[in-house]
Amino acid sequence: MDLERTPDGRRWVVGRDIDADPEAVWAVLCDTARWPEWGVSITDVEASERHIRMGTTGRVRIRGVGAWIPFEVTTVDDERRRWTWDVARIPATGHRVDERAGGCRVVFEIPLAAVGYAPVCRAACRSIAALTEQ
Repeated sequence: MDLERTPDGRRWVVGRDIDADPEAVWAVLCDTARWPEWGVSITDVEASERHIRMGTTGRVRIRGVGAWIPFEVTTVDDERRRWTWDVARIPATGHRVDERAGGCRVVFEIPLAAVGYAPVCRAACRSIAALTEQ
C-alpha cells in the first residue's frame, strides 16, 4: 500500500497488475451489475444506470449488514479510466485502470481515514484479475 497524490488529494493506494486489456478491466469496474462479482463487501446493487456516468445514483447492500447504503458517482474520466463515488454522502474509494506493457494495473484510491478498508480493496483487485485475465 502506498500513499499517492490523486485528483482528490492524498489517498492510500492499493493495486494489482493484471494481464488483461485495460478496456476489459474498465468495463468490469463501470458495470454496476458486476459490482457484486468483485466488490467483496457488496451483495446487491440498484442503480439509475447499469453503466456508470457522472451523477449515477443508487444503493448497494453491504455483506453481513444487509442494509442498503445510498451512493452517487461523483466523477467519471473515461480517458484516464478513473471514477469516484460518495457512499452515504461521504467521499469513498476512487477506482482506476492504469495501462502498462502487456496489460494494466487496477487501482483503488482509499481516503486516509478509511485505511482499514485496504484488505477489502486488495480482495477486490484479486477478484477483478480472476474475472478479466485470459
